[in-house]
Amino acid sequence: MNMKFIPAILAIAFLGNLTEGFAQTEKKMPPIIDVHVHAMKVNPGFAGNLCPWFLTSMPGSGPNQPAPSFINTACVDPLLAAKSDQEMQDALVSAAERLNVTMIASGDAEILHKWVQAAPDRFIPSIGIGPGMTVEAFRDSLSGGFYKVMGEIAPQYQGMSPSDMSLDEYFGVAEELGIPVGIHMGTGGNGMANITSPNYRASMGNPFLLEDMLARHPKLKIWVMHAGYPMIDEMVALMGANAYVYVDLAGLIWSYPQDEIHDYLKRLVQAGFGKRILYGTDLMIWPKLLETSIGLIQNATYLSEDQKRDIFFNNAVRFFNLNPEDFK
Repeated sequence: MNMKFIPAILAIAFLGNLTEGFAQTEKKMPPIIDVHVHAMKVNPGFAGNLCPWFLTSMPGSGPNQPAPSFINTACVDPLLAAKSDQEMQDALVSAAERLNVTMIASGDAEILHKWVQAAPDRFIPSIGIGPGMTVEAFRDSLSGGFYKVMGEIAPQYQGMSPSDMSLDEYFGVAEELGIPVGIHMGTGGNGMANITSPNYRASMGNPFLLEDMLARHPKLKIWVMHAGYPMIDEMVALMGANAYVYVDLAGLIWSYPQDEIHDYLKRLVQAGFGKRILYGTDLMIWPKLLETSIGLIQNATYLSEDQKRDIFFNNAVRFFNLNPEDFK
C-alpha cells in the first residue's frame, strides 16, 4: 500500500464510523457549510478520477516535452468522477443529506437551478460576473432573490488585479446590497500558466492587491478563496488590517501535500484568525471530495473541537448573516 495515502483512508474510515454512529441514534451530524462549490456540466474531457493531495509531487517539464499530468490517478483509492449531470446531482444531494452539508454554489445557471429545485435547503446560490454581463444585469440578478452571494470572482486567471477598475462597479453593487463576495487568490495548480491558462499570473494572487479595492468599498465583506496560498505573510497582514476579510481552505485542502496544508492552516490559527476561516472544498465533479476534505479538518489534532466547529459552521453563519436555527 502507498503509505502517503493512509491519512486519506483513515479520514474516510473516520467519517464512515461517524455517520454510522449518527444513523444508529437517528440524529444528524452537526451542520457544515461548504462555501465553495462549483455547479458545472459534467464533461468527460475536463478531468477523470482524482487522487487527493495529487500535488505532493509536481514534476517539471520543458517546452518540447509532454506537459506534466495535472491530476494524478496513481493511488489506491481515487475519487471517482461523476459520469453525467444527473449522477453528479444525485450523489451530491445524497452526500449533503448524509453529512448535513449546506453548499454555497456557483457556476452554470441551469445546473444550479436544478440543484436548488432538487434540494432547496442544501444550496445557497452564488453568481459571478459572466462574459459581457453589464453592471445593470448583475444588479438585476442579485436583486431577483435567487442569488445570495457574489463569486467566484477570479481576475487572476486573466492576469488582472482584483482592484482593477473594470471590476469596481460590480463590487460597488455588492457593497450596496450587503452581498458577501468570494475572490480567487492564490495558486491554481502545477504549471497553470504553461498548460491551461496562459494569462494566469501568480503575482495577481497576492492578497495585498485587494487593499485598494477594499479602501474604495469599506463596507464590503469578502472571503479570500484558497486563503491566498502560498502567501501566508501577506494574508495574515491583510486580515489584520481589514476586519471584514475571511478566508476559505478550498482547493488547497485536497490538492497540496497534507503537511503543507496543516502548516498553512495552523499559521492562520496561530495568528489569531480562527474565527475567520471558512470550510470549503472547491468541489467540481467528485462527490466524495466532501468526505475527504471534512476528514482532513476532523483529524487536525492542533485544532480544538470548538475551533473545528467554527471552521465548519459558526464562522460561515456570522460571515453570511445566516440564522443558525435554520441548520438542524
